Amino acid sequence: MSAGPDFVLRPWEMSDLPLVREASLDPYIPLITTIPAPYSEAAAEAFVRRQWERAATGAGYPFAIVRSRDRRPVGAIGLWLRELPEGRASLGYWLTGPARGQGVARAALRTVTGWALRDLGVPRLQLYIEPWNTASARIAEDIGFRREGLLRGWQQVGDERRDMAVYALLNSDGPVDGRAVTAD
Repeated sequence: MSAGPDFVLRPWEMSDLPLVREASLDPYIPLITTIPAPYSEAAAEAFVRRQWERAATGAGYPFAIVRSRDRRPVGAIGLWLRELPEGRASLGYWLTGPARGQGVARAALRTVTGWALRDLGVPRLQLYIEPWNTASARIAEDIGFRREGLLRGWQQVGDERRDMAVYALLNSDGPVDGRAVTAD
């Protein structure tokens, strides 16, 4: 999937192990994802296989975010369908340090959000963002997500339970990126 002129979203590949290694060294990414830390090649290969299994079983759609100009993977985004029978799905994303602040997350989130609402017809999308993460909150709001509240002690992050702000976008909320969300 194209995420604008500069990035594409594609399934994970074993050639993405350097991205897994880079993410494993980030102080935060392994705390909120299943990225292995400490890194080992076997653990990284198992991580990629889990992404394949999630897609194969319908649990979700995990994508590597890849820079178009040099095909370098710089992060990940996933659409998770565990709660789809209840009419909702959740999204998550992360970027390695050098890719932050360049519009990568915004482009990826806009692309997957539009696809999930328009093409898959998901009624409700949710994001969970730590209250201190103002950059991620701003991106979500720019796409059209609305902050709905604070979930106290919602998620285990490292050694502690942390609060998460919940953001949602409904299929009925209107256009995402200037295009109709639902087909007429």
